[in-house]
Amino acid sequence: MRASTMPEVPMPIAAEASVWVSRLHGPHRSAQMERECLEWQSRSEAHRQAFERCTATWEEVRGVSLATAYAISAPSPAVHWTRANRLPRWAVALATLVIVTLGVVFSTPGGVSTGIGEQRVLVLNDGSRVTLNTDTRVFVNFSAAHRTISLDRGEALFEVAKDVGRPFVVRAAGGEVVAIGTVFSVRHTGDALAVTLIEGQVTVRPAPAEAGQSPAQQVMIQPGERLSLNAGRRNTAATVDKPRLEQVTAWRRGEASFDDVPLDEAVAEMNRYSRIRIVLADDGLAARRVSGVFRTGDNLAFAQAVAALHDLTVGDRHGRFELTQRPRSPDRALLQPQRPSPR
Repeated sequence: MRASTMPEVPMPIAAEASVWVSRLHGPHRSAQMERECLEWQSRSEAHRQAFERCTATWEEVRGVSLATAYAISAPSPAVHWTRANRLPRWAVALATLVIVTLGVVFSTPGGVSTGIGEQRVLVLNDGSRVTLNTDTRVFVNFSAAHRTISLDRGEALFEVAKDVGRPFVVRAAGGEVVAIGTVFSVRHTGDALAVTLIEGQVTVRPAPAEAGQSPAQQVMIQPGERLSLNAGRRNTAATVDKPRLEQVTAWRRGEASFDDVPLDEAVAEMNRYSRIRIVLADDGLAARRVSGVFRTGDNLAFAQAVAALHDLTVGDRHGRFELTQRPRSPDRALLQPQRPSPR
């Protein structure tokens, strides 16, 4: 009889399932945790199947050593489960996820980072997820009393699991973003800090040791709002606006979205995702305006599109794309014969 095949389960859901299984087999299991796990399983058939298979895998791979787990190559983006297989590669891969979750996610002294153009998803031991954007570094510090992440640089989207007893705190640029169960993004580039709330509610407040470089008082923002601050300027008031959320989160789709922004700002954003940088050869080009959606990491396509829009030239010089004002032809009006003035 042919074995039935289970539906495809994306690796992020499989990773979350492994976290739930490890938590439920841990010392802090509670009725509240069980209810939250049931709610997570009810989200889709893939969630339920992932939990069932991870539960079975927990029992089957108890004897797998950490060395053996790490010897298995990285899993594919999706996991295919079948009833016929026993201890296949995905099982050991999920065992590795459980081991890493239990051993690393509580604390990452060396930090977790992404390279230029890279993205990465972290599944934390409480069920929260952190999606790291390009050139980002975070430090995770979880305990029974607190959940703290330090954003050293870059940008990350936080999907926070609710835990009233342990607020979720993100520290960046001298400030703290405090949440309980919500979805928000934090961007820390240079001295600039931006916090955008997608769902729920967060409070932005000064970090205890950095009061002089943060908002003078805590600010509560609502869904759809963005708080911006220049942490390099003391006593600078924070500003709150309402950006288009699809633009703020476009990087999760591998895109950069611009709506009538100065060219120098658009170039700086595109350069975050590629080692082949774009430079403006003429200072007068910085104020040109750009609108559109562009694929991150493809700086050549962006430079060519901007050149066509603003009648510029693209040069490949010293391993970078240089945008230059196109030489102008002589003024055609000067070549026209002068008409005699009327008498």
